[in-house]
Amino acid sequence: MSLVLAMLIDRWVGEPPRALHPVVWIGCYLGWTGKHLPDRRPVAAFTLGMTAWLAGAALIVAAYGFARAVLGECPRWLGVLATALLLKPLFALRMLLREVAGVERALGENLERGRASLSRIVSRDATRLDVVQVRESALESLAENLSDSVVAPLFWFALLGLPGAALYRFANTADAMWGYRDKWEWAGKFAARADDVLNLIPARITALGLWMIGRGRIGMLRRLRREAARTASPNSGWPMAALALGLGVRLRKPGVYALNEHGAAPTAADMAEALRRCELLAWIVALLLALASHALPGITHD
Repeated sequence: MSLVLAMLIDRWVGEPPRALHPVVWIGCYLGWTGKHLPDRRPVAAFTLGMTAWLAGAALIVAAYGFARAVLGECPRWLGVLATALLLKPLFALRMLLREVAGVERALGENLERGRASLSRIVSRDATRLDVVQVRESALESLAENLSDSVVAPLFWFALLGLPGAALYRFANTADAMWGYRDKWEWAGKFAARADDVLNLIPARITALGLWMIGRGRIGMLRRLRREAARTASPNSGWPMAALALGLGVRLRKPGVYALNEHGAAPTAADMAEALRRCELLAWIVALLLALASHALPGITHD
């Protein structure tokens, strides 16, 4: 019940103020502890990065574990409501859909506005992308973040309750801030690998869901696996490839990979359909996880 209520809060209210947002607090912790990590020698950078990650993870799991224990002593209705309020900041469906839709609206004005809007949701340089490449990048971000920012935290909540969702959100934020192959190669390696492990199942759930919503054929599953392997990440290629194949469009990161290479260039209509499918899948996953958490032994009943 808390999971569905959290989805409704997300839909109707959106994100809490920055001062009250736990992901902002996580970012502050990671920024503070990681300030000088890349300056260390490889072994020291890796060891200190891992230590900082483990300390932060232990802290947030303890905080949310304490909250869960306290709420377990409250009246049922209050526990459900408070759990939903605590869960909501740990995922972000409404914001994801709004930001991606905003890219298409900006493109409708001019290319420069589209590039600027895209830069809000991707880390790659958008200044030289054409209209098609902007759409491709936006669709990739939509698919990847559907898994990272929605399906994964809901999955870990259903499995391990608030501490599980909070741990995942910490790990994903750490990967976003530290998990790069530049000066962070060693300091962020543990964070990157931890995020890979925690996303292993959710990424494939997301891909399977997008395949089903797109009325995919059995043969497409084999192709999905091949396309997903074109990306360096063990996880992000799955939802991106599933969306590309389901829509029949090509998604590329220039000079790095091309998913469904012979697909059509995405259009404004494809953007709208992708947003519809992703929102639908998020709700299906939320409802199924909520049902599973009450029906299966060993699954949390938060």
